[in-house]
Amino acid sequence: MPRRLRSVDVEFTETAPLRLVFAAEVSAAPEDVYRALADDVPGWPGWFTAVTAARPTAGGAGREVRLKGGFVISETIMAAEPGKRYAYRADRTNAPGMRALLEEWRLTPAGTGTRVRWTFAADGSAPFRLALRLARPGMGRSFRDAVRNLDRRLTGSAA
Repeated sequence: MPRRLRSVDVEFTETAPLRLVFAAEVSAAPEDVYRALADDVPGWPGWFTAVTAARPTAGGAGREVRLKGGFVISETIMAAEPGKRYAYRADRTNAPGMRALLEEWRLTPAGTGTRVRWTFAADGSAPFRLALRLARPGMGRSFRDAVRNLDRRLTGSAA
């Protein structure tokens, strides 16, 4: 059953009890990466394999995301800065132990491409925090694979 999470603001990315930060570079331009993140929400499962379905809600001010394992998260968009930043807060979820979650995608030019930095800022029960710490290497692989898949999708390259 979905539970309401604690409401946090975008600064939670700096103050959360648990912060996982991952970064990678892609050849696609920041504006193209941003459009895939923010404007093509239903397209997420095509490049981020942990996502099984995603749809905008509240006229684009929110999202509902379904993840592998049966987890469902209802989110509110907290920052939408084209070509620069996209952040969303989890408002409701069926994930056990989670109390607060905010994810931020920062995009900065890197040569002719983009440096993508994903911050996963969370709070939860002690078992939840431990599980996330243990999951860090897998989340890093998932992020790198997702960004690589997204870059292929945006640039049309097979490499």
